[in-house]
Amino acid sequence: MNNDLSQRLHNHLHEIYKSVESNIDATEIAEKLLSAMRLTPDSPTPISHQNQWSEGDVILISYGDSIVDPSQKPLSTLKHFIDNYTDDTINSIHILPFFPFSSDDGFSVIDFMQVNPSLGDWQDVSTIACEYRLMADLVINHCSQQSLWFKNFVADETPGKKYFYTADPEQDTSRVVRPRTNPLLQAVETKHGIEHVWCTFSHDQVDLDFRNPQVLIEFINIIRFYLDKGIRIFRFDAVAFVWKKAGTNCINLHETHEIVRLLRLLIEHTQSDAIIITETNIPNRENLEYFGNANEAHCIYNFSLPPLLVHTLISGNSYYLKQWMMSMPPAQNGTTYFNFIASHDGIGLRPTEGLLSEREIDNLSAIMENFGGRISYRELAGGKTKPYEINISLFDALQGTHAGPDKYNIERFVCAHAIMLALEGIPGIYIHSLMGTRNDYEKCDATGHNRAINRHQWDYPQLQEKLADSDHQHAQVFAQIKALLAIRIKQPAFHPNATQFTLHLGDAIFGFWRQSHDRQQSIFCIANIDKAPCSLPLSSVNLIGTDDWVDLISGTRFTDYSDTIELAPYQTVWITNRVLD
Repeated sequence: MNNDLSQRLHNHLHEIYKSVESNIDATEIAEKLLSAMRLTPDSPTPISHQNQWSEGDVILISYGDSIVDPSQKPLSTLKHFIDNYTDDTINSIHILPFFPFSSDDGFSVIDFMQVNPSLGDWQDVSTIACEYRLMADLVINHCSQQSLWFKNFVADETPGKKYFYTADPEQDTSRVVRPRTNPLLQAVETKHGIEHVWCTFSHDQVDLDFRNPQVLIEFINIIRFYLDKGIRIFRFDAVAFVWKKAGTNCINLHETHEIVRLLRLLIEHTQSDAIIITETNIPNRENLEYFGNANEAHCIYNFSLPPLLVHTLISGNSYYLKQWMMSMPPAQNGTTYFNFIASHDGIGLRPTEGLLSEREIDNLSAIMENFGGRISYRELAGGKTKPYEINISLFDALQGTHAGPDKYNIERFVCAHAIMLALEGIPGIYIHSLMGTRNDYEKCDATGHNRAINRHQWDYPQLQEKLADSDHQHAQVFAQIKALLAIRIKQPAFHPNATQFTLHLGDAIFGFWRQSHDRQQSIFCIANIDKAPCSLPLSSVNLIGTDDWVDLISGTRFTDYSDTIELAPYQTVWITNRVLD
């Protein structure tokens, strides 16, 4: 056995279980974990602080059935779409939970080892993984009441016996932080009587109990299985909630961070190019903690970006976005940000805590409701509630400003993506943003779930027809975002870890500077975030006079650096000294 690996694993296990009142043999557990991952004494130690990504990485986010065609399985349809429509602009895909499920559009998993037969099978998944870097969810906090594990928990049989977290209903849980308003505990009749199971999200999603080491071993077996199927990026869903402790807020606890470190240790020794992304929809400072010391997540979701960018574009003021950006630490090598501005979930509001005032958050929520959005709430102490997220398609969220809808919907929408694509980090594009999909009120009302408003299901032949019509909104959005992607993936200054500095060009302009690792390429990314035209003196950008500068997006060349350029409403320029195509 690799003594160094064994010792590090033993240390993590000691930190995780030292507060558990039972006799747990860390050495025995370590051996089981290593055996499950099929690690041997000569398993190579990965190089530390190694970047497993480049400027060429773009991740498409999609459900397995976001696009459907009656003539084939949805996973085959999805692959056909990315093969034929995204060309070489997207090299990675995040397929949201594709397992059998009972609720929450896949996040209430019945069986972690099976593919939902309505989508396809493991061969379909592996076929995608052979050609694209595949990202999949490790739904680690909970599973479905309909799972074998939970049925066995009720029957006091294995596997499942003592797998789920229970609590005394008289216990004080007022400090527990949750993203929902339903009761935390659910009474369940079991073989040994009534047990009150912990449900952070819904009563169909029962929280697992990681105080039982067997639960950890089960997930290591699942991770090894996913690696065998070609999955190389793991999204740790709701990981902030996995450890509970009486008298605490039960989120982001020390043991939770130790579990992430342990999982990274095992994953990177098994598959050195695998990546962990933590999904932690929490205030910005707490989110940053999941980098650890470059020993936890490789990437963290940049959760503050979506609400701040939407706020910037509807207010025409970049003040808050600039303040946040200047406060963000450059990611160490071996870590980076995962940037996104739309996803299958809503626009989270917790990540704005400490960044926007309560008044600004309330104003943003009100404007989004006026644009057709819905507001979801979370429970606070004393039974009070507070807005948790805005449920709306990004295209509708950017249909206007605080003054109401206007004619700049597409320009504003494309501007948001031009900013996101240029930022430090790996970009993630939600499939519905790629086409500019609008609010799906019919699905939202039919399901009774606010998040369904941004989970439209496209009929593939109909989508193909719309994308073939150059006058159609969907075709225009698709063409413009695809053009930005084609530029982005060739620029070394857009490497996820390339240098980034915020520019100060006034509140109506948002700008930043990126520079490649070899310092050969600079790109000034500048956007007019207002619906009025604005002037930009080139002297304020400090272009080096010995270089030739050109806007990568429009192709405009700049020769007189004393000139002033006019930026149309929501126009973005990527001004560089080195064109790579």
